[in-house]
Amino acid sequence: MISDLMLVVGVGVLSAALRSFRQAFLFRLGTLGLVATSFLAGWLLGGSLILGVFFAAMWFLLPWLEILTRIRRLRLPLDRRLTPSTPPTRAVFPQFSELSDEMEAAGFVFVEDTAWSHEATRQFFRVFQNAASRTIAAICFVEKNEFAFYYITFTSRTADGRTFLTWNYPFSFGLRLPPAYALNRVDGEKPIPDLVTLHETFLAAHGIARPDLRDVPPDEVTADMQRELRAQLDHNLACGLLVKDGPEMIRYSVRGMFFLWFQFLRDFVRLS
Repeated sequence: MISDLMLVVGVGVLSAALRSFRQAFLFRLGTLGLVATSFLAGWLLGGSLILGVFFAAMWFLLPWLEILTRIRRLRLPLDRRLTPSTPPTRAVFPQFSELSDEMEAAGFVFVEDTAWSHEATRQFFRVFQNAASRTIAAICFVEKNEFAFYYITFTSRTADGRTFLTWNYPFSFGLRLPPAYALNRVDGEKPIPDLVTLHETFLAAHGIARPDLRDVPPDEVTADMQRELRAQLDHNLACGLLVKDGPEMIRYSVRGMFFLWFQFLRDFVRLS
């Protein structure tokens, strides 16, 4: 029994150590080690192979607790109207001023502070534009109850209706992007100049040059963003991930909840 306990503890400690590395392979190996630790705890300490399988499976079933208790009841507006807004305070978003300075140093000009909100959910955008590269950038800050996070986006739109988006959104996105979108997802926190370079490389890899891009007047940038927000929701309604709940509200369908579960699993492997 002591040897079994030492084996479980040893695998658990090794898994935790692997998760402390930044290398993706070692992260994921540590994640699998956590699943293995749970299995060994049920099998060796609980004395049952079935219990071991159950303990290991709990890692993959836990997201359903969030989906069935909170997300199933979640209702959000279909029309997410962006309005001028004050920035978040330094207490809730301490990196904001530094990120804004970095963005301007990278050649982007401030356009507007805007946001949409509904009950306990608020999404704020500080929007910038670089006329020379015809690129729109935004510092995005999301608040949901006590939970908050930020991410950076760089968006270039072509004259034929395609959108090229580079972002460091920290989770697997909870909606499908429309077919006209090409997404360049950047893992981890990187300085804004590095993100600019990655976006330029992304455009070049798709054969997109400056003359191919739309030149959006500054006073139309926010309106473009709002149209894209609505197009994204309409696309997910058409895909069946979202359904209408009355004329003005939407919610996740059963299919959408399974989609979220798979996204949670991707994050579990990628981020744990």
